[in-house]
Formats: sequence, C-alpha cells, structure tokens
Amino acid sequence: MSDHGSSIPTAASMGDSEQVPVQKEPLPTLSEKEVANTNTPVPPESLLPADSVYSWLVVLGSFLNLMLSVGATTTYGVYLQEYMQVEFPNVSSSYLSWIGTLQFALMCFFGIGVGVLCERIDTRILSGFGALITGLSFIIASFCNSPWKLLITQGIMFGFGGSFLFITGLTLPPQWLVKYRAVGTGVAIAGSGIGGLWLSFATRAITENISRRWALRITGLIIIGVCGCSSLLMRMRFRPAKRDKIFDTSVLRDKRFVFLFFGGMFGIGGFYIPFYFMPSYSNAVLGKSESWGTNVAAIMNAASIAGRIAVGITADYVGPLNTLIVSTLLSCLSVLVLWLPFKDFGTFIAAGVVFGFCSGAIVSLIPVVTASIFGIKRLPSIMGVLMIGYTAGALISTPPAGHMLDVYGHGTGYSSLIIYDGAFLAVSAASELILRTILSRKLWRKA
Repeated sequence: MSDHGSSIPTAASMGDSEQVPVQKEPLPTLSEKEVANTNTPVPPESLLPADSVYSWLVVLGSFLNLMLSVGATTTYGVYLQEYMQVEFPNVSSSYLSWIGTLQFALMCFFGIGVGVLCERIDTRILSGFGALITGLSFIIASFCNSPWKLLITQGIMFGFGGSFLFITGLTLPPQWLVKYRAVGTGVAIAGSGIGGLWLSFATRAITENISRRWALRITGLIIIGVCGCSSLLMRMRFRPAKRDKIFDTSVLRDKRFVFLFFGGMFGIGGFYIPFYFMPSYSNAVLGKSESWGTNVAAIMNAASIAGRIAVGITADYVGPLNTLIVSTLLSCLSVLVLWLPFKDFGTFIAAGVVFGFCSGAIVSLIPVVTASIFGIKRLPSIMGVLMIGYTAGALISTPPAGHMLDVYGHGTGYSSLIIYDGAFLAVSAASELILRTILSRKLWRKA
C-alpha cells in the first residue's frame, strides 16, 4: 500500500486550487480492495485531469440539463398567460402562479437531498432518473384539466425530477474546470437562458396551432430524450470521503455562509418575478397582443444568454463575488429605475434586456462564489444547504407578488409587485456586499 500512497493525490492534497501536478508517467491506480483498506480517503476519480476535453463534455451535459430544467421554469410565464386569459380566467393569479413557483422552489428543496446523494451515488444515474421524472411530469400534466392537478404534476412532480438535473448541472462544471471555472459554469448555466428562449417560442407556437396539452407532451418527450443522453456525460471528477453526518451543519455557524445564504435567497426571490409577470404586463398595461408576451420572455432569455457568458468571463478577471454584487445592483436598478416609473414600451423592453443580461449572475455565479470560499470538494452538499434559501426565496416572492397584483392592482396595476421585486434585489445586493467586506475591506481586490 505504501508504494501507491506516495504518488496518488488525496482529497486533502488537491485543495481548493485543484492544481494536480503533471506526471511524466501514468499514475498508478488502486484496486477496490486497496481503497477499502486504506485509512487515507482517496477519491475514486481524483486521477481524472481538470481542464481536459472531457471537462468541456461535462459542461455540455450540464448545459443541456439546465436548458430543459431551469429553462423550462422561466417559460412558465407563457403557460401562466394561457391559464389566466384562456383556460382559467376565474382563478386568481396568485393561485396559478403557485404552479410555476413550485417548479423552482421544489427543485431547490429536493436539491438539498440530491446534493447529499451526489456524494454517494453515481451522478449519471441521478441525472438519468431526473430526466425521466421531469419529462413524465409534463406528459402527465398534459392530461390534466384543473389547476390543482396541474399544481401536482407541472408544479410538484416537475420540481422533484428537475432537482436531479439542476443540482448535477450546477455543481459538476466547477469540479472539472480550474483555469476557466467561472466561464465554464457561465456557459453551462447559459443553457437555462437558451432553453427559455426557444421553449418560449415553441410553447406559444404549439399552443396556438395545436393546444397547450401538446406543448406539454412534446416538451416532456424532448426532456426525456435529450437529458437522458446528456446524463451519460454527468460524471463526478471525484467523490469526497463519506461523512458520519448526512448534513454538515458546521457551515451554518460561518458568518460568510450566512450572508451568502441570504444573498442567494433574496436574489432568487427577485429573479423570477420579472420572468413570470413581464409577459402579462405587456398585455394588461401596454396593450400588446398575446404573442408579444412570448416575445418579451424570449427577449429576456436571449439577454440572459449573453449575460451569463459575459459575467463568467468578467468573474475570471475581477472575481466572482465582485461581479455578482455589481450584477445584482444593476438588476435592482433595471426594476426600480426603468420598469417601475415608465409605462412606454421602449423603456419596458430596455428594462427587460438589462434585467435579463444582469440577473443571470444570480444563478450562475453563486456556485462559483461558493467554490471560491469553501472549496469544491463538498460543493454539491453545500449547494444543497443553499437550496433551502433558494426554496424560501421562491416561495415568498412570486405568490405574494401575484396576490398584490390581484388585491392592490386589480389585475392591471403592477406597481406594488415591481417595488416588492426591487426590494428583494436590494436586500440581496446588501447581503453580498457585507460578505465582500467580511472577506476583505479592500473592495478593489479580486474576490
């Protein structure tokens, strides 16, 4: 055993920097029996190199997973518009918004357990299971004709299955990339924007020409086929040694984690309100046609694609946390300075473009910030704890916003909803800024 131990990097020796020294000779491997008998935890896949061609294949798999999980949640605004105006006009906006809210909220909630499972079960199996359940949720929802049935299928069941695609897609790219970690993560998460872009147009086109039911069926089949294939690529680079405790609660006592937690919670809360309600705003307030609701969702998603790649590149130069703070502040300003006071269509589109471009950092950079502060060896489980905040943020954002629209806005007054969204983003930016001062008071430094 001693012949092997000197040449194989352990989980501790790899560290946060992931700089495994280049070997002139192929590294020896351990047999399963040797690994079981050693007292030094040796990640079974730690010999796989970072920044390789396969690393970018993992990014591709993550891109496809996020395209059809998170991307599908950002297109719920198209379904919401259909439900509110055509199928269930007598049902409250708040109730109908719960369907989309549960999609992402439960994706995050169940992600807590998925993060732990990633340390114990092959992530390719977890991803494949998620592809099947997520696709079936849409197919079953296509046969539902009442809001409560859609709540169970398109909402709860989708959130459960999507959590497997979401967590694997979110946490694997940082393991495989070192030099271009922020860029690679940004590219992977840009898949959610691309998914939101083409799914918005596809959903509207299928709904108008065939039916909402077939839009759900076709989307479900695509999820099963595409994510089922991409799951073959979703391999962990290394797996940490098993812990005695399922949840490591020590991180909850770290003040850095606390402010990261609240930054993510309020950031996610502020992220989804514009994506859900800007499409209907263009109809109810600006008098545009139903097709323009789809166009607005597509414009925001298109801007988010460019934004998530841009913030990834920027983060590699100025630091992920610095980039996240600036992006969250600009998202807040786009809501309160552009969307709130103006009622003309040009400024509204400008608000959607700025918000779409900047807000993608809220999703794409938090895993990178987490990895830079706490290391990547337990990124899946730490992100699992952060999912608690994501869940809470989703639950206290869009349903209350829909209630404000019904009660205070009477279906057409969006001011209280917009202010509520701006407040979420402002608190998120403040939490991130406090975290930045905890790390270093020299704000011009890379962090």
